[in-house]
Amino acid sequence: MPTVKANGITLAYETGGPAAGPPLVLVMGLGMPLAFWPDAFVEGLERAGYRVVRFDNRDSGLSSRIADGPHTPMPVAMARSILGLEVTAPYTLADMAKDVTGLMDALAIERAHVVGASLGGMVAQVLAARWPKRVASLVSIMSGSGNPYVSFARPQALSAILHKPERPDEVDSITDYLVHVMGVIGSSRHRPDPARLRAHCERVARRGYDHRGIARQLLAVLAAGDRRAEVESIRVPTLVIHGTDDPLIPRSAGREVARLVPGAKLLELDGMAHDLPDELIPEVVAAIASHCR
Repeated sequence: MPTVKANGITLAYETGGPAAGPPLVLVMGLGMPLAFWPDAFVEGLERAGYRVVRFDNRDSGLSSRIADGPHTPMPVAMARSILGLEVTAPYTLADMAKDVTGLMDALAIERAHVVGASLGGMVAQVLAARWPKRVASLVSIMSGSGNPYVSFARPQALSAILHKPERPDEVDSITDYLVHVMGVIGSSRHRPDPARLRAHCERVARRGYDHRGIARQLLAVLAAGDRRAEVESIRVPTLVIHGTDDPLIPRSAGREVARLVPGAKLLELDGMAHDLPDELIPEVVAAIASHCR
């Protein structure tokens, strides 16, 4: 598995599609390695002519773990974030955005289309706001601006992601846990085949799923607080994609991002929750490819 040194850490990555195609970087969400991107989604973008770059965020997959650093205990951090108070984290969303630019530097990519999902959408927003010359266009999927008043998760969804596998070091236990989580936050109107879902979750578990890393990534989100002013400063062409049934980051959050970014386009997908259902992937890929063109 190829790796690069970027922003002082090691990032594992994969590339696909035509080598001479326009580069498109995918930034995955909370705790999930690059294996969580559906194959049909990645292959669709590659067939559309893009050089697709996927990577494991810090604290996930085969990339570096950031075990040290000061932090606010999670329950306290969540309460302080809601109140607009300071939260201490081992690293920030800006650090994660610098990971992306470091990866691009290592791969000799000066400018890329950047597609982020969930937490990855937040990282992509920070990247577009602070390093706009590196971003040809932005796609923010099922993500938000950090405004707590439009981003309240349903209790069951929040509980699912905050729990940990019964046996965090065993592939089968992690797979069971991920199947359960996707049953809670996934699209009830677009249910995947159970065997395919389990195989997908097992692939993620084998790639590397670290619940302690999830906590550190979540602290980075909480420490960033309300980012509306920063999101409002984005000037790269932006497409916002959100599902109508998202229980983790409600569609009101996506609507706000689309409203904040000047000229942003909004695509709401009926029945989509906090996942990329097989039935909707062709529409999502077509929308992204059209936007990037």
